[in-house]
Amino acid sequence: MTYRPVPDYHMHTPRCNHAIGDVADYTAAAIKAGLKEIGMSDHSPMPDDYDKPWRMDRTELAGYLDEVEQARDAVKNNLALRVGLEADFHPGTEAYVKEMIASYDWDYVIGSVHYIGDWGFDNPDTIDVWDSWNIEDAYCAYFKLVEQSAQTGLFDIIGHPDLIKKFGHRPPADSARVNEAIESMLQAVKQADVVLEISSAGLRKPVAEIYPHRNIVKRAAELGIPFSYGSDAHSPAEVGHGMDDCLSMLKSFGVHEVASFEKRVRSMVVIEHV
Repeated sequence: MTYRPVPDYHMHTPRCNHAIGDVADYTAAAIKAGLKEIGMSDHSPMPDDYDKPWRMDRTELAGYLDEVEQARDAVKNNLALRVGLEADFHPGTEAYVKEMIASYDWDYVIGSVHYIGDWGFDNPDTIDVWDSWNIEDAYCAYFKLVEQSAQTGLFDIIGHPDLIKKFGHRPPADSARVNEAIESMLQAVKQADVVLEISSAGLRKPVAEIYPHRNIVKRAAELGIPFSYGSDAHSPAEVGHGMDDCLSMLKSFGVHEVASFEKRVRSMVVIEHV
């Protein structure tokens, strides 16, 4: 089944030190793919002692905004380009993130969890740390942090909500502890009225699966939690990647629309067949 393109709100620039392509390259790729709306959401600045090699420096933020704004003006007749940010949730950094978010009139902010304590669990350079963790413990710790991220009220979208599975580490499917942690996370997302991202990025990772798992999508749909779509593109060639797969999954669980944002005001876009 083929669907009309919906907004792709998750993409990066070289300022995060692990992406390629200017913003203009992303807008050109989006237009070529038939998209009508996208958003740049590069990895936000954080305190200097947190994950510095994998995100833009605070001194680069103004340049990022200038580049996105210029690209937005250049394509305004063909593409709606939103100005977003992917900000990390990491306990102890909330005040910094809150101040940074308040410094600009964003269209939306994605909140993502990439660390459990000082362990960057999705970093291939630290994959050996998995050997020292009980997988159920890691999953429970991760989903607790995602739950807390929703409760902060800082974010509009919860990014790649089960990123913990990136390298294929899996708890038992019938793990009561993990399933309870997922349910608690989803209840927090529902209570906070934030959006859950369905991301095709996992299809390009060792796990080879959409984020989040279909069981999480199913339960979120039952709870009436809204979704947004994100490719998590780190190159222009990845813009819109796997969109049909993600939309097909949403439709299979009775989800008929996805979120769109402007100045942090949410509206909904109907998922339509071509």
